[in-house]
Amino acid sequence: MNRLILMILAGSAIVSAAITEPVKIDTGLISGTSTSSDDVRVFKGIPFAAPPVGDLRWRAPQPAAHWEGVRKADQFGPVCMQQSRPGSTPAPSEDCLYVNVWTGAKAASERRPVIVWTYGGAFTGGSGSEPRYDGEALARKGAVIVTYNYRLGAFGFFAHPELDKESDHHTSGNYAMMDMAAVLHWVQRNITAFGGDPNRVTIDGESAGAMLVSSMVGSPEGKGLFKRAVSQSGAWMGIGIGKMTTHAQAEEAGEKLAQTLGAKSLAELRAVPAADLLKNGRGTGIIVDGWYVPEDLSATFTKGRENDVDILVGSNRDEGTFFARPGSDLNATQFESHAKERYGNLSENFAKIYPVTNDAEAAAAGLAGTRDEIGWHMRTWAQLQSKKGKDKAYLYFFTRVPPTVEGRPSRGATHTVELFYMFNNLLPGTPWTDVDKKLADTMSSYWVNFAATGNPNGKGLPEWPVYKEKADQAMILGDTVSVGTGIQPAMLAFYDSYYKTLNGGE
Repeated sequence: MNRLILMILAGSAIVSAAITEPVKIDTGLISGTSTSSDDVRVFKGIPFAAPPVGDLRWRAPQPAAHWEGVRKADQFGPVCMQQSRPGSTPAPSEDCLYVNVWTGAKAASERRPVIVWTYGGAFTGGSGSEPRYDGEALARKGAVIVTYNYRLGAFGFFAHPELDKESDHHTSGNYAMMDMAAVLHWVQRNITAFGGDPNRVTIDGESAGAMLVSSMVGSPEGKGLFKRAVSQSGAWMGIGIGKMTTHAQAEEAGEKLAQTLGAKSLAELRAVPAADLLKNGRGTGIIVDGWYVPEDLSATFTKGRENDVDILVGSNRDEGTFFARPGSDLNATQFESHAKERYGNLSENFAKIYPVTNDAEAAAAGLAGTRDEIGWHMRTWAQLQSKKGKDKAYLYFFTRVPPTVEGRPSRGATHTVELFYMFNNLLPGTPWTDVDKKLADTMSSYWVNFAATGNPNGKGLPEWPVYKEKADQAMILGDTVSVGTGIQPAMLAFYDSYYKTLNGGE
């Protein structure tokens, strides 16, 4: 009997330590589920829009249906259509517009800062339910964490003349961006119920997710929906320097896909089985559609027309190893030819910065170029945002090489590896050290502080200075944490000149 009483009391303690349930949102009542911490509850698989299926395929997200009673939010919703891995759960589905919330608030009145996470995956994979994006540790530090799914591939980025005619804006294409905007509107309407503050919303993303974040910063549709932004290893040009996809290019790709599928009308395109669309269509990525993206975002940011938000941005020292594949390296001759083709009159300068005399040096130079180009992009955004005068920018350079797992070669401080640290979520399977644990604690504190105040600094943390173009310094997040130089000045200067050439000398 005594044991039963203790179990009941323990269960009561868990409930009393978290926000009162059921939680009421605009579509009904929901109950959450426990995490490993008694202080944090998670609400999984909440619909933020109607399933984008049938006639709703390639439409802006429509309102989610209301429900009666209390909906159990204890399981993640299906992930959006993508190539599934054996044994992966939840299984991919076109019905995938779900949001998840982690909160440590004990009352709706607490008004904690909110971080809305947008995953990467080359716009063809990923989800808000991946284990590495678990928001429990960040929630324990005082933020309300929101993850969600957005449409991928040809489901999320598809333009077609018939869709233009159907649209009130006479354009089509950026359905993934529309999903992101729908989530941000959902947050504005509902996050107070979870103890969050709709006036302190930070959007954060990595790689393709960072592209969506930067695009929303540059979009008129993002105005007023968030106060700060974090972009990790990616921005509006992606992970390299180049022009965005135009609407004409996207429409051409859309018409070609329709021909491949044998669809002669929009109705027939919407009737194509999701599996067939996934098999045949990759999608274009973010499109200059004249609505969500009114112009190439390089012009938007150069002219200072983006939304006024504080930013925290950066990249990793060994980005390129993530993309390297056995046998894919260019030999020395191919490397030189590629440089001449891409950089034209600037290729001699490129060769001085990345000297190559043999195939091994060509492989190393290729990795260095990837690192520097991504790093240049993040530094350039910090420059441009800080020039607005109203906004603060913080720049980082991640250098920590995590411990190796037996049987797997190290890829260094590669693309995506910082995620384990900023989420303070060192997943099992890697022999993490005290250095890793300390860095994860430091980075997660920086991120939560930034979401709370627009300044990552806090008690006991190494001072992270606001980015200043003259100093051109970054916070080095590595074995130790200190202010220093990220990408070397010579590399930054070269990409400055290439970017200027690409934009007609502007």
